[in-house]
Amino acid sequence: MSDQGIIAVLMFLSMVLMLGTGRQIYAIIGAVATVFSMILWGKGGSSMTFQATIKLMNWYVLLTLPIFIYIGYMFAKTRIADDLYEMIHVWMGRVRGGLAVGTVILMAIISAINGLSVAGMAVGSTIALPEMRKRNYDEKMLTGVIQAGSSLGILIPPSVVLILYGMIARQPVGKLWLAGIIPGLILTALFIAYVLIACYRNPALGPAISADRTFTRVEKLKMLRAAVYPLAIIFSMLGLFFLGITSIVESSAIGATMTTAVALIKRRLTFKILHEVLHDTLLVSSMFMWIILAALAFGSVFDGLGAVHAIEELFLGYGFGPWGIIIMMQLSFLIMGMFLDDTAMLIIVAPLYVPLVMKLGFDPVWYGVLYTITCQIAYLTPPFGYNLFLMKAMAPPDIKLATIYRSVVPFVFVMIFSLLLFMIFPGLVTFLPNLYYGE
Repeated sequence: MSDQGIIAVLMFLSMVLMLGTGRQIYAIIGAVATVFSMILWGKGGSSMTFQATIKLMNWYVLLTLPIFIYIGYMFAKTRIADDLYEMIHVWMGRVRGGLAVGTVILMAIISAINGLSVAGMAVGSTIALPEMRKRNYDEKMLTGVIQAGSSLGILIPPSVVLILYGMIARQPVGKLWLAGIIPGLILTALFIAYVLIACYRNPALGPAISADRTFTRVEKLKMLRAAVYPLAIIFSMLGLFFLGITSIVESSAIGATMTTAVALIKRRLTFKILHEVLHDTLLVSSMFMWIILAALAFGSVFDGLGAVHAIEELFLGYGFGPWGIIIMMQLSFLIMGMFLDDTAMLIIVAPLYVPLVMKLGFDPVWYGVLYTITCQIAYLTPPFGYNLFLMKAMAPPDIKLATIYRSVVPFVFVMIFSLLLFMIFPGLVTFLPNLYYGE
């Protein structure tokens, strides 16, 4: 192994050991980057971290990050989804697993509004979980479908994870969002198919229910009005953006305005809720900013070190072909996903993997979708799956952690199947961005 490769391995091992201390990710990664830059280039090496700060401040698209976080918290805390779920309840309740199917649909709609997983978890645990539990749904089914459905938030646009990937991989966010639409819809359909098949084979998982009252077809059609506000919010953001009327930042601002207006129209926005939304938005936005800054500093040291070439030599030295390298990358993401969250994985390996992906002749936009689906799997895999702990924190105390762990197993297999599907048929990912951009 070359000297650059040895130093790269030392940086990586130092970071892994520091992560074991339990300190904040941004502090660990930023400190490792700063120390190694000083060791390698002396006092002048410290300028690399300052240049990363300037680069961060110059990213215009970064303005969307706090806005989408605001939309997610506003949507969750003002209970905009309540009427929508009631509509789904009436339309789907009499089908075996109908409420679980409705929950997946609700999660997909929420994903198309806020781009975060946590908002879906909050809505699912407060609205869908009590309804399914009251109607004797199996605990593994109801917890599994909420966790899996909420993970769609990081794939279906406006995905915050795809925004972060676009920043670090230097890819257009519009292309990444378009690339996520078809895979997001396919994965939603696969989740629904699994629920329907599982409940058909074992009705105890999701029994059909008898509604408390009988609704006429006219009443059911009137309840469809509950979808008007969410669809208006989605169109105001994604529709205007893809029509070329608004920029990505303008679209996010319009979405935030629309969400706030809907909360006011429904008379659910109070000063207390507004304070909570702004407070949580500031906390999460600051965390993301520090993490991105640390990632840029770490990546700049790797670029200056030539570690990308060392990683390339490592993979090619074992005789892997291009597809073998892609498979090894995804396996490394799956393993890291058991211990790290999506942002940590992104900032550790994206600066290394993306240049190699491009050198091998693969589309970095296509690979971004593969990475995002791998992040979804990471959200659900023990021992440190993000959604697992959120589910335990939000679920009733009598639902055991072991039940929550077991509940995600079939959904993880569905995601792995979808990952293989998009690797074998990359056109499912690249069709829309190529069509829109005329490539």
